[in-house]
Amino acid sequence: MSLRAHLSELHAKHRALEAELADAIAHPASTDEEIAQLKRKKLRLKDEIVRLEHQVAA
Repeated sequence: MSLRAHLSELHAKHRALEAELADAIAHPASTDEEIAQLKRKKLRLKDEIVRLEHQVAA
């Protein structure tokens, strides 16, 4: 898999996590821990995206 294809896949996963997080926030049954876990996953993905984008740009 090329780096650009991998980046595209990571962006798609990030968008999916964003939607999942918004859904969790909207539903009162979601716990604070579940929401925090989703936020951490989303942040880790974003960090990986930024790191790879710097590699592509270099």
